[in-house]
Amino acid sequence: MLSELREKGSLLDHVPSLFLFSFLSTLTVDDGASRRSLASVTLSPLLNAAPVIQIHAFAAITAFAVGAIQLSAPKGTILHRLVGWLWTVLMLTVAISSLFIHEIRLWGPWSPIHLLSILVLVTLPLAVLHARRHDVGQHRMAMLMLFTGALVIAGVFTFLPGRIMHSAAFGS
Repeated sequence: MLSELREKGSLLDHVPSLFLFSFLSTLTVDDGASRRSLASVTLSPLLNAAPVIQIHAFAAITAFAVGAIQLSAPKGTILHRLVGWLWTVLMLTVAISSLFIHEIRLWGPWSPIHLLSILVLVTLPLAVLHARRHDVGQHRMAMLMLFTGALVIAGVFTFLPGRIMHSAAFGS
């Protein structure tokens, strides 16, 4: 029975929502003297950033939330298609806007994250094509890879010290 569940992908469908729940439930700071909520969370660093960074960040945050819901929701419904198109537009916005952000410059104005943007711009249409051809396995794999690589893993790097999202989340 467990193998049947794995084939249908139902175990994988709950991973994003469990990740989101566990992340949101741990938003506290222990400074040794007292335990308090993250009152230092502020949007000021993000709102003071360049417009392209604001567009990129808000599209990425929205894509993460929509993607987590989408991966947890029933598949093959009209709602799944509509939300999928919304997520696709958000991901295109994230990838395209990132091409205009040049905070980290390793190769002229470019950085390794720009390679990820190109990968998203190639993979996203392929994932949609797989869905249109009813190749559910390839569609699921492509979408999970996009969500995990372009939002979760790349998103974690935005919280490194010195980055705008680190300042917004941790107030430093």
